[in-house]
Amino acid sequence: MAALTPISRTPVTFYVPVVAAAGAFAGLFVGTAQGSGLLGIIAGAALMAVLALAMTRVIENEKTMRWAIAALFLAGGYLLGGIPGAVMGGAFGWFFGWFTYWLYEGRYRAKLPPYLTQGQVLWHFAFRVICGAILVFLITPILVVMPLSFNSQNFFTFTPEMLRFDPAGYSLRHYRDFFTSDDWQQALRNSVMIAPVATLLSVSFGTLAAIGLSSEHVPFRRLIMAILISPMIVPLIISAAGMYFFYSRIGLQGTYFGVVLAHAALGIPFVIITVTATLVGFDRSLTRAAANMGADPVTTFFRVQMPLILPGVVSGGLFAFITSFDEVVVVLFVGSAGQKTLPWQMFTGLREQISPTILAVATILVGISICLLTVVEMLRRRSERLRGMSPE
Repeated sequence: MAALTPISRTPVTFYVPVVAAAGAFAGLFVGTAQGSGLLGIIAGAALMAVLALAMTRVIENEKTMRWAIAALFLAGGYLLGGIPGAVMGGAFGWFFGWFTYWLYEGRYRAKLPPYLTQGQVLWHFAFRVICGAILVFLITPILVVMPLSFNSQNFFTFTPEMLRFDPAGYSLRHYRDFFTSDDWQQALRNSVMIAPVATLLSVSFGTLAAIGLSSEHVPFRRLIMAILISPMIVPLIISAAGMYFFYSRIGLQGTYFGVVLAHAALGIPFVIITVTATLVGFDRSLTRAAANMGADPVTTFFRVQMPLILPGVVSGGLFAFITSFDEVVVVLFVGSAGQKTLPWQMFTGLREQISPTILAVATILVGISICLLTVVEMLRRRSERLRGMSPE
């Protein structure tokens, strides 16, 4: 085996400006928190440029310098923001120490093809940075809500006790209010009564529709598919208004069955899409072989097709359940006070009485969503293994 070519160190004109740009970005947040974003940008860029030169030119012991930078930032964060600032400062210091040597040693190209140009390498990492920034932008409100749900006071902000990590500033009182309040428990019961039934209808109709539309002999397949997945595309307020006028004419407005049908209509597109994606790799010779062996269509479906498309069916069902459990606009139009679901109760609480119990409920819903999405990902991987699209 040929010896590996050592990674050449990058010139100072490359890694120092990049580290300085990263320092300016971090300094924007620190400076804004201290009252001057512009000063934070300038100070962050200058500080990281000087530190990058010192780390790579004065003391070349990477491990020592990385720990020193982490300790320096930890101390600076403590002076600016106490214990929370120290935690953030230590994390920033560790990252910048790793980031500087990652660039200086040329390790950023270690796993990339050697023939890539500088522009392609730049886009490779810029694309990941952009995706990461979007993820942080989307997930930050969730990260803020979850610790606020443990606030011991009736506030929607971090109290001084919480910022000092004082145990007196944290409490489970809002979770206790949720589990002991009659209004919240009634809303939870309504959601539990509506979502599973709507999911069952969505899975049944959506699976049958996906199997039928996957056949090449069905006329106007594209038009039918567009109509069936239109609830996912049409703005929800328009769908809710249309359901309201339609249900009011046939007597379903304000009934339990009407809310279930409305939520089932919203969940069917998710089932159709996931099951259709699963059927792409389905070998139809299996159904023909089952028919040749004397199996009727129902037996063929449950004994041959269903075990192979089950991951897609369950994934679609989970998405339909989440859609029904979190939906609030349609139930406001087609439901009544007797069908007040958990999201409806949260909306009412925000509009009429600002209660931090909403934060506890939101945290619980986030936890449920994370668990369900984890199951979806596990089923997706299982489906790929069953269809031979990924190794065992």
